[in-house]
Amino acid sequence: MLVFDASASMAELGFDIQDTTRIVDARHAVRRAMPQIAPYRRVGLITYGPGPLDACSNIDLRFAPAPDAADRIITAIDGLQPNGLTPLTNAVRRAAGVLRQRGIVVLVTDGNETCGGTPCALGTEFAAIAPGLTVHVIGFKVVADFFTWDSPEAKTYADGKTVAKCLADRTGGMFVSTETVDELAEALTRTLGCALIGRAQQTTPSAGGA
Repeated sequence: MLVFDASASMAELGFDIQDTTRIVDARHAVRRAMPQIAPYRRVGLITYGPGPLDACSNIDLRFAPAPDAADRIITAIDGLQPNGLTPLTNAVRRAAGVLRQRGIVVLVTDGNETCGGTPCALGTEFAAIAPGLTVHVIGFKVVADFFTWDSPEAKTYADGKTVAKCLADRTGGMFVSTETVDELAEALTRTLGCALIGRAQQTTPSAGGA
């Protein structure tokens, strides 16, 4: 499952006003990476941020893992208009449920949990009850704002990384920090295209689900 951050901060510019917004760069990366991944890996999609509910409740299961899903994922992400906050903990939990707690979840986020979730605790829970689940976390142009995080675990990560790094650390996944379209595309290929399912079992890419 790909869990994609479409919160309001994805519409922000970087320090250079000539830059494009994060969502525009992310769309380019997804268009580049997914056609290389989808022929070999069944992939599903969850997005969070925009929607009709309150700012922390818009977690949208677009579809469960499906073959040749590149066009569906590209179209869905192209249509996102960033809004809302960052309920990344609940979004990852939802993705794990779709996978029945066995497979790969790849979270792409530009920031931190802002809806009171506890990704470190969730990572510990997965490690205990779902040894066949691996969570990879891709931080994209992460900006640390320690005054606006709404996460009880935020102070643990005073090093500028997203607190979601816990999810990777505690499930045997990778945390990849990215700043450019090229880096994000490469990170998506490394994580979604990886043949590793869980921490102790391997399978061929064509048999895996994400």
